[in-house]
Amino acid sequence: MLWYCKFKWHPQTTAEALRRRILEQDEAGTNHPERVRGWYNLAGGGAGFMLIETDEPRELTDMLQPYMDLLSWDVHAVSEQGGIRGNDRIVSAQSCGGRWLTRSNMRLGRRVRVPG
Repeated sequence: MLWYCKFKWHPQTTAEALRRRILEQDEAGTNHPERVRGWYNLAGGGAGFMLIETDEPRELTDMLQPYMDLLSWDVHAVSEQGGIRGNDRIVSAQSCGGRWLTRSNMRLGRRVRVPG
């Protein structure tokens, strides 16, 4: 399962404290880089999000808990939507009654029937 883990620095958190903690947890083996699918910092700093893959919520907790005194977390399970291709992205097939709803068709206010 993929998890969206939004983080925000606590007011007292410093870059040095966070760097130190990351290195400490890396040495302890609790960061699990093999599970991190992405780590994104927002422009301006102090916030961002990570995408972490694990089937066990307890494993996710074990990864995030060592940072809770420096960061606040907002965590959500993510489900991947299939059928995305190029510029003609399919937003939903089932939710519009068996029709393909694409970005271009949404702009034009029309729906297109799925062949077959």
